[in-house]
Amino acid sequence: MSDAVERPDGPNVGEDSVVLDAKGLRALAHPVRVQVVGLLRKYGPSTATRLAERLGVNSGTASYHLRQLGAAGFVEEDTERGNARERWWRSVHRTIWFNDPELAEREPEAALAYQQSVAAIYTLRTQQTLNGLQTMPRAWRNTFDMSDWALRLTPEEAGDLYRELADVIARYRRDAPETAASAPEGAERVAVITQILPELDVPAASPIPSDPQSEKGDPTS
Repeated sequence: MSDAVERPDGPNVGEDSVVLDAKGLRALAHPVRVQVVGLLRKYGPSTATRLAERLGVNSGTASYHLRQLGAAGFVEEDTERGNARERWWRSVHRTIWFNDPELAEREPEAALAYQQSVAAIYTLRTQQTLNGLQTMPRAWRNTFDMSDWALRLTPEEAGDLYRELADVIARYRRDAPETAASAPEGAERVAVITQILPELDVPAASPIPSDPQSEKGDPTS
């Protein structure tokens, strides 16, 4: 996820998770709706007006997307906070899972739109952290990392890599607004974004010649 998308063989699959079906995938095939769900998970229940301010849209647009998400079962009214003048909303699930190849084939446009929205949000979150990096306490600045490693794996090995990473992440404390108070002193929210990106356009390495003397060309190339 992650706040937006995770795989069903990842960490902490529980009752507060939902596996996307066709209806849910179509409902989330809009970047604003993906952002709304993420904000409600990150900051807790909110109103359309407050969400609109965070998203940079008008309250009518936020209200519309909240109703669409409500109809699809992703958000619900928080009746403990709402009143006659103001409706509060909360996320129904902590995690959304999407890793159904058959569903992606049946709903290719919705699947692509959803995944593109998630990727855009990951980029936005990275940029927001970069923008605030210089004002962070040094201890937190020193934990910031953006790294990539180029590996050459089989599909099976790539699956093993994902599961091993998921197992490591599962050992650490998950974040939720309602559990923040019980976290140790000094604990802050940390986003760990994993991406396994097959790059099938890169050719395999040329075989090493059996006779090094037969190699021609610039030795530095």
